[in-house]
Amino acid sequence: MLQRSRRRCEGTAMGAVVLDLRPGLGIGPFSLGMPISEAFAQIEQQPSIYDVVHVKYYEEDPLKLDIVISFPDHGFHLRFDPWSQRLRLIEIFDVKRLQMRYSNSLIGGPSTLATFVAVYALFGPTFPGIYDRDRGVYTLFYPGLSFAFPIPNQYTDCCHDGEAELPLEFPDGTTPVTCRVSIYDSSSDKKVGVGSLMDKAIVPPLPSGSLFMEEVHVKLGEELHFTVGGQHIPFGASPQDVWTELGRPCGIHQKQVDQMVIHSALDPRPRSTLCADYFYNYFARGLDILFDGQTHKIKKFVLHTNYPGHADFNSYIKCNFLVHGSDLAESFQEVNDSKQKITTSTKWDQVKEILGDCGRAAIQTQGSTSNPFGSTFVYGYQNVAFEVMKNGYIATMTLFQS
Repeated sequence: MLQRSRRRCEGTAMGAVVLDLRPGLGIGPFSLGMPISEAFAQIEQQPSIYDVVHVKYYEEDPLKLDIVISFPDHGFHLRFDPWSQRLRLIEIFDVKRLQMRYSNSLIGGPSTLATFVAVYALFGPTFPGIYDRDRGVYTLFYPGLSFAFPIPNQYTDCCHDGEAELPLEFPDGTTPVTCRVSIYDSSSDKKVGVGSLMDKAIVPPLPSGSLFMEEVHVKLGEELHFTVGGQHIPFGASPQDVWTELGRPCGIHQKQVDQMVIHSALDPRPRSTLCADYFYNYFARGLDILFDGQTHKIKKFVLHTNYPGHADFNSYIKCNFLVHGSDLAESFQEVNDSKQKITTSTKWDQVKEILGDCGRAAIQTQGSTSNPFGSTFVYGYQNVAFEVMKNGYIATMTLFQS
């Protein structure tokens, strides 16, 4: 698990923040189902509150474990599904550091203990929870919300057959204090808590017609097809065509000279810092479109996977592309066999099995030798080039016409 930190800024006292608790929906500005880019946007808007932020992910296989944004000073973290990069679970792991507001009442933080009796009084009656004897933890469930309480060894008999009388109080008159709070989507009616119960939290369904993670079918050498909106964007389309189909771009910038042009014997032009070509950036679709500066026609598409561990992470929302076909020498053809499809989850070894070995890679440093994530490798085929990370996952896929 690799961890990246932001530098602390002065001005926020530990435990000073108060966040609204919304069972089954979220906490403060963070809502279940939100893309990771929106979470980072909220963090950037309030730097005095979220001044220490850790980003954790599994570098060797970023699809295996959650991407986690952690706020150690405030005692909670956000867990994002690694494939969709949407928020699936919010965990308050140190309730004494975070004060929560629910129904005009406060709970947690350094001044208000989140005891079993206090939780029961604030959130009301519920069904008996689950006692995990191995962990010594009793979990109380509400829709989209759970509270975990450590049970001392001498009081385990209070949890009869995995259940307990509510509200839970020990024979000495004390009551356990919450050690963890979980906030999760309640639509699946699953109980989510600590340990294996944590894995049961799923991402809320997207609204009907949502364009987030829209599947984009790639017809090599010909076009992109957006499956939700139904748009077709072919090579050779004009900027007006793209505006009509995809709307206003998020950004427009002039292209720097292609560093790979030195390898082309067919292009004797001297290198310069800028060229006449220009990009339309659709960050919310994970897409860049390159136009020829002379003809003003599309000449390239760049599709981004937005994997953590890449220099462009969080600059784009993940493009959910799908490439059919196994023989680049032939025209595009749809193949039903999933092994003959290239998606954002396809690793480089699988690409080589489908397309064949293209030989040695060009090494790319993302414009800076000081890039903390290291170099990537670019492999070229007819009509397509793959930028591959050291862990074997595709960072970008560039489409062009040979």
